[in-house]
Amino acid sequence: MGNANMTRRAIYPGTFDPITNGHINLAKRGAEIFDELVIAVAESSEKSTLFTLQERIDMINEVVDQLDGIKVVGFSGLLIDFADQLGARVVIRGLRAVSDFEYEFQLAWMNRQLNRSIETLFFAPSEENAFVSASLVKEIAGLGGDTSQFVHPVVFEALKNKFKS
Repeated sequence: MGNANMTRRAIYPGTFDPITNGHINLAKRGAEIFDELVIAVAESSEKSTLFTLQERIDMINEVVDQLDGIKVVGFSGLLIDFADQLGARVVIRGLRAVSDFEYEFQLAWMNRQLNRSIETLFFAPSEENAFVSASLVKEIAGLGGDTSQFVHPVVFEALKNKFKS
């Protein structure tokens, strides 16, 4: 076995725009398995985000404030480089449906080609979060719908305020 003093750290990357109950559930479960779970909030140049990087980091920090073993960090650049900097050997990702699988599998394979010491661990969602996605939540909120069952109250308020203007 490895060094007993080594912290087993996993990284949970995403844009989290916004963070949903599904994301939180996955983060909690990851934190139960690893000594430390780092929620890595991607700056995301590809996707234009509703919330800025700082807004997303602040929101997530507020949401996970009471949870042990979870740290929130923003990042840009290659995920595997960031994981290396953090000393994380495991990337956790959620698979909601078959539609997620191909893309996630491709990402995991590519990350593995770039750095063989990084493993990707896939989590199945809890039943109540199986179809919750940040983009659906944004769409519902943008149309004035009630997203309270899909997101933390902090996120619910932030969404309401975003779409007020």
